[in-house]
Amino acid sequence: MADVVIYTTAFCPYCHRAKSLLKSKSVDFTEIDVTMNSSKRREMTSLSGSTSVPQIFVDGAHLGDCDAIHRFDHQGTLDQKLGLSA
Repeated sequence: MADVVIYTTAFCPYCHRAKSLLKSKSVDFTEIDVTMNSSKRREMTSLSGSTSVPQIFVDGAHLGDCDAIHRFDHQGTLDQKLGLSA
């Protein structure tokens, strides 16, 4: 399975929605809360090119935000991107 990292903030509904989708697929992920951590927020921005949360990475590659992973799921490509299918 892929190494999934998600940058979040505590009160972000999109973060909760993205995590719920990942959990529904039984995907283990590392959550990095940037709510009060400016160095991690800068890291996220540098890696993703975006200041909004959530930002999701798979095996170090930027996958996108909440809308992106839901779009991939709707298109039927998310499982493959997450390493869930061959």
